[in-house]
Amino acid sequence: MLVPLFMVIMAAFLVAYIATPSAGHLAAHMGMVAKPGYRRIHQKLIPQGAGVAIYLAFWLAVAIWHYGFKQSVAPHWLSLFTGSTLILILGLVDDKYELSPIWKLAGQLGVVTYVVLSGHCIEFVTNPLGGMIHVGRWGIPLTILWITAVINMVNLIDGLDGLAAGVSGIACLSLAIVALEAGRPEMVPITLMLAGAAFGFLPHNFNPARVFMGDTGAMFLGLMLGTITVDGALKGAAAIALTVPFLALGVPVFDTAFAIIRRLLTHRPIYKGDQQHLHHGLLAIGLTQRQSVLVLYGVSLFLGGMAFWSVDLPVKEGLWLFVSISILAVGAARRIGVLPPVYQHSHQHQ
Repeated sequence: MLVPLFMVIMAAFLVAYIATPSAGHLAAHMGMVAKPGYRRIHQKLIPQGAGVAIYLAFWLAVAIWHYGFKQSVAPHWLSLFTGSTLILILGLVDDKYELSPIWKLAGQLGVVTYVVLSGHCIEFVTNPLGGMIHVGRWGIPLTILWITAVINMVNLIDGLDGLAAGVSGIACLSLAIVALEAGRPEMVPITLMLAGAAFGFLPHNFNPARVFMGDTGAMFLGLMLGTITVDGALKGAAAIALTVPFLALGVPVFDTAFAIIRRLLTHRPIYKGDQQHLHHGLLAIGLTQRQSVLVLYGVSLFLGGMAFWSVDLPVKEGLWLFVSISILAVGAARRIGVLPPVYQHSHQHQ
């Protein structure tokens, strides 16, 4: 099994690597280009929407795995092909026409609801006091909320060359190990194929980027990562702390949490963008784009390692680990200006 698995991961990597320039040319021809602006770091027109290459590479690898090597894929995973195609179309439309946040969210919720009703649904959550809680019907809205959140988390970190693709690929490596440790080995090939596709895209997207994945790629990766965390870490009765997927997706999770807190503290709408994300903070203290991205890759690897370590920890200890890391993250965020000091905020509003 290891040789076929290595072959399909390499197939995902190579297809993404080869297809990305063509996807970029096609995107430019269709007028899907990212223009320099207030919230953008780049200084020239760059094709966006090239994330379609990640989608093609991933599903081609899955097809080779299923039909070429006769390896089974869960039936409800085949239904995810439809869901991911719909989110890809939504991303392409957004990259071309810049949908309003309301329409984009409505589209995301529609696609995610279809995916969840196809069988990708949380059934149990960990009780911090011990044991598991069967969530019953609440599993459907909880899963819709989680996967939609992950889609938007990945979208939010797509602000520097190579950041979203690299962090997503690293998260896949962590989630593959977590799935294996959680007794869900069937999730490992799927997760590693997604990593291969993301890493195949990365050479064209790393600074200086020649193409952007756009919402097309970011929303596809977010949908897949959200579903993988549900099926590989949260599904079934395995006593895995809820904190494990939060750590595996640590960079987008913390960046999104800090953005919400920051906007609440400064009385701005949560949906209104700004230039104070983690990558902006690293640039502000003098790091280059490449250095900032490499720092966040390192943070992703560290948090992924913590996710793997916490799988076998008792629930309470896993929770304390997450709280400790969160406190460190808040301190670091304040140091680089991502979060305003509470005392300063209070003084300004007295």
